Amino acid sequence: MRIVINGFGRIGRTILRQIMTDPGHADIEVALINDIAPLETCAYLLKYDSTFGPLPDTVEEEDGALTIGQSRIAFSTSADIGACDLTDVDVVLECTGRITSRDMAERGLRAGAKAVLISGPSDHSDTTIVLGANDETLGRSMIISNSSCTTNAIAPLLRAIDAKLGIEQAHVTTIHCYTASQPMVDTPRAGLARSRAGAESMVPTTTSAAKELTQILPGIGARTSIAAVRVPCLSVSAIDATIQLSSPAAASATETLKKIANESRVIGATDDACVSRDLRARPESLILALPETMATGERQLRLFGWYDNEWGFSARMIDMARRLASRSNRPG
Repeated sequence: MRIVINGFGRIGRTILRQIMTDPGHADIEVALINDIAPLETCAYLLKYDSTFGPLPDTVEEEDGALTIGQSRIAFSTSADIGACDLTDVDVVLECTGRITSRDMAERGLRAGAKAVLISGPSDHSDTTIVLGANDETLGRSMIISNSSCTTNAIAPLLRAIDAKLGIEQAHVTTIHCYTASQPMVDTPRAGLARSRAGAESMVPTTTSAAKELTQILPGIGARTSIAAVRVPCLSVSAIDATIQLSSPAAASATETLKKIANESRVIGATDDACVSRDLRARPESLILALPETMATGERQLRLFGWYDNEWGFSARMIDMARRLASRSNRPG
């Protein structure tokens, strides 16, 4: 599989880090990295990472390329991915976070790539797909949104619980670590609370997951409310959900959650008393914290789960890229 990473920020670098450190990704060729930042800066930020630590290999930049160990990856600094030659590229991983029009979304295709995968919610994609939630609807779409890290954590779980126990209604709060969208010091932003220093306070805010869930799983989305709190934590987020079940099965829900984790490709579970730091660099979309499961009466269920909003989401980007590449290489 040949991919291009367009945008070498948090997600772009985490995707490359996974590809370069996991022997299971040896079949992936990164044909090109494109970012408007200088190559020297991008190499430095890949080599030294405040969240995941130093990359366990040499990182050098020379002759317009990034060399990691024995692998040499071409690097460009074009503001327009459409100006690059993407012939024989299976998937462009669009990680700039700057797709503001259909024209921008299509540029990778016009440059020769077979598909474009956007690393976030997008109104300009053909469809939005979350693995484990609605991936059976992928079809032949060429521009796909991978939704958000929080939607990837919530949607597969709610679908599985609804299938096994039935959901009458649910409320989910995502407890999300701060991101680059928040200022380090108090600075005007569109939302008043989001104008405050992200590493100093817990900040009640909104999340795109509410809209995304309604799009991905309309029936469940109509019965679910979602809120968010940004917290002064560098890595690993969580969800705290209260669910009113259709069946009187709350008391035995832990066993059901274990079955869901055993059957799922993207949901994990732990019986340990973990804190957020313990889940860093876990590849699942969500890891259920089974000791935190609570039942009130026969139908009310409270559950808690962790997700590494960078590592887990990047793992789903790679998984989805494989799906797209396999589809495009299939005869007919």
